[in-house]
Amino acid sequence: MSNAFEGLEPRVVWKNFAALTQVPRPSGHEAQAREFMIGWAKEHAFDTEVDGVGNLLVRVPGAAGKENAPTLVLQGHLDMVGEKNNDVTFDFLTEPLNIVRDGDWLKAQGTTLGADNGIGLALAMALAEDPEVANPPLEILCTIEEETGLVGATNLQPGYVTGRRLINIDSEEEGYIFVGCAGGCDTETFLPLEFVELPPEFQILSVKVKGLVGGHSGLTIHENRGNALKFLAALLRRAALQDEFSLCLFSGGDKHNAIPREAQAIVAGPADLKERLESLAAEMKPELTQEFGRIDGGFFFEFAGAGADEGLQREDSINFFNLLLALPHGVDTMSKEISGMVETSSNLARVDWEDDHALLLNSSRSSVASALDRLLERISAVTALAGADAQHGEGYPGWQPNLDSELLVIAKEQYLAVTGKEAVVTAIHAGLECGIIGEQYPGMDMISIGPDMFDVHSPDERLSIPSTARFYTFLKALVGAL
Repeated sequence: MSNAFEGLEPRVVWKNFAALTQVPRPSGHEAQAREFMIGWAKEHAFDTEVDGVGNLLVRVPGAAGKENAPTLVLQGHLDMVGEKNNDVTFDFLTEPLNIVRDGDWLKAQGTTLGADNGIGLALAMALAEDPEVANPPLEILCTIEEETGLVGATNLQPGYVTGRRLINIDSEEEGYIFVGCAGGCDTETFLPLEFVELPPEFQILSVKVKGLVGGHSGLTIHENRGNALKFLAALLRRAALQDEFSLCLFSGGDKHNAIPREAQAIVAGPADLKERLESLAAEMKPELTQEFGRIDGGFFFEFAGAGADEGLQREDSINFFNLLLALPHGVDTMSKEISGMVETSSNLARVDWEDDHALLLNSSRSSVASALDRLLERISAVTALAGADAQHGEGYPGWQPNLDSELLVIAKEQYLAVTGKEAVVTAIHAGLECGIIGEQYPGMDMISIGPDMFDVHSPDERLSIPSTARFYTFLKALVGAL
């Protein structure tokens, strides 16, 4: 183990997680992680099977006396979100994560930690090799590309998994048992761009917004965190409305399920453009700090000289900003069924600037299918007004709660027995693979659980060490009771 893991208990969990942090595994590049898991399985004489899309199934025999018990599926995903701070040089395809311990927390220096879902895999591995666990036969299902579209779960084939009870270890709140999740759909909006030559006297500037927290667009959308794309568009629109102006480039954000933390643009205008932008930024800073300061008060605008030969006309620049500001972002509706839970939301996740068009990505979620449809219709209407074209993806289903689940009853009993506390049974406003697995395997009895971790999908991601230890004690008891 690296120094960050030295002395941590239970060792059987931390040694596996430590090893996983050294294996590059961004979404779409899970081969090394899959081979790592296969190697681990061979060391313990567990059978493995890889399906046609790259999902991995590890079969673990039952403990003595439980060889013929019903099979339990332990499920997590191989991939992680690769997010880093702009001032950090890091290659998620080749480099191991640099893990540090900060009191009771594990973090990575300048990047995501990959506890989502590396700790889930590590916990499943620990259950399989821990001699103290009286486990039934296990199927450890390791799916691919969960973070970029639930690809592995979507392509599961009948018969690949034989168990009909499933524990998804991909939730992020100790003491909560999740029995439902939102469905969702991504929308790509294409806005045509027509460039003109810039007047030679125009001043050309790079404008950036930095210092926002970002986060998971399902788990933290209710916290009203700042969106860098919206902040930058608001600033530049004010400048474009004042005087001659040309937008030459605009980009920001990354993953569909990560709230954008940074954005950048190249703009052109008269000789006083920098002074005007700095003045507008000084006006906006206290306004935005008042709205977002509890979480996102540390943001700032940055200005520097830049180069460009052409850009949009002023009217087209304003049209782009209008579209960006009008597209929905944040909570749309709260649940009428579960107090405090978001029902419907959208994340304006990314803007890419191409040769002849801008691509804007929205990731929308809802636990009510018709509400999601209406939100997608609204996105289509807004984009049409701007002369853009919205193309909606296939989407993924939600997971309807089953409060009569036998697995849920046992999990609640074991949590109370182990901790002396009642577990909170709820649903989550994020896309869990359970929704798709339930569609592929009708009748699958499922719950989703996990230890405390925060700010996943951002470089501030952190995993609670004591929570993970407590959670493993509960998980051992639950698996042993099945």
